[in-house]
Amino acid sequence: MKTKWKNLLLALGGLVVGFINGFFGGGGGMIAVPIFTSLMKLENKKAHATTMAVILPLSIASGIIYLIKGIEFSPVFLYVGGGVVAGGVIGALLLKRISNELLSMLFYSIMIAAGVMMIVKT
Repeated sequence: MKTKWKNLLLALGGLVVGFINGFFGGGGGMIAVPIFTSLMKLENKKAHATTMAVILPLSIASGIIYLIKGIEFSPVFLYVGGGVVAGGVIGALLLKRISNELLSMLFYSIMIAAGVMMIVKT
């Protein structure tokens, strides 16, 4: 694929990731990983790490916009936020220790399970 078209597809993918993350308050990473693995041909571990680098500033920007628009954070934020930081550190450390194949199976299994749970609960 020519670089120009690849860059255009990446920009469009970024737009979709940003929209999903901002609209739903998360989930952009679930779209970013397949974009990085299929379009950029990154190995799974690099795709996941790159996704985290992309999602962090995106999440901060979305949070700032929510605050500006008057949407207050619940006190639960402090507890969940602490868990997210701890879980992120643990996950990043474990990422180095597992194979790309296992990572791919875990990632897509969690995506499928989340989708099934959402369908069942609606």
